[in-house]
Amino acid sequence: MIVFPAIDILDNQCVRLYKGDPTQKTVYGDPLEKAKIFEQAGAQYLHIVDLNAAFDSDDKTNFETIKKITSYVNIPVQLGGGIRSLDDISYRIEVLGAERVILGTIAYSSPYILKEALKRFSDKIVVGMDAKDGFLAIKGWQEITQKDVLRLGSELKDIGVKTVLFTDISRDGVLSGINIPKTIQIQNQCGLDVIASGGAKDMNDIEELSKANIYGVILGKSLYENKIDLKKAIERSKQC
Repeated sequence: MIVFPAIDILDNQCVRLYKGDPTQKTVYGDPLEKAKIFEQAGAQYLHIVDLNAAFDSDDKTNFETIKKITSYVNIPVQLGGGIRSLDDISYRIEVLGAERVILGTIAYSSPYILKEALKRFSDKIVVGMDAKDGFLAIKGWQEITQKDVLRLGSELKDIGVKTVLFTDISRDGVLSGINIPKTIQIQNQCGLDVIASGGAKDMNDIEELSKANIYGVILGKSLYENKIDLKKAIERSKQC
């Protein structure tokens, strides 16, 4: 299982938001320094979210910072936030240096863009699957749809999606524990590689996900609040 340390960037600072609310943020310093620390701890991959772009797709505030990270750190970067077009995808891969990009609402509002992205970039595309009570949430978690995530997962698999990032939004940033049963259900029933996100709280979460052969897990607040040691989490993920 791949352990992805998360770096959320707002105004060129590493931050964590409480339930995605920009007014409830905690600042954790320089994103590049965090990336270097995570690399030294043995991270295989970084998960970066450009929050400025997520809130305003025309906001390029963090682009130089992201480019510095991909240039100075020798591990691949998975990048999300503010991706609204095929040009946005290609820019993040070809110019900013991301190895993979995460498509959110655009994957559902513009099926054509998702299909074209899969044709052009194949496994460099990860689809974000944010859910509350088992139903898809879109538009920055502001709208809960009637789309069941298991049915959605099967549909994504059918059109060529290989990897999804599943977040239980009721648990994100509050250290209440990942929704492990639903994560396992999506991977096993839909045949997708699932990256689990939203509230990892301790090493028990890491062990359970790893034993279930889940593809990956995002660690955010649990790292920044010293609830989980990254090096130990990576070691544990390989042992199970």
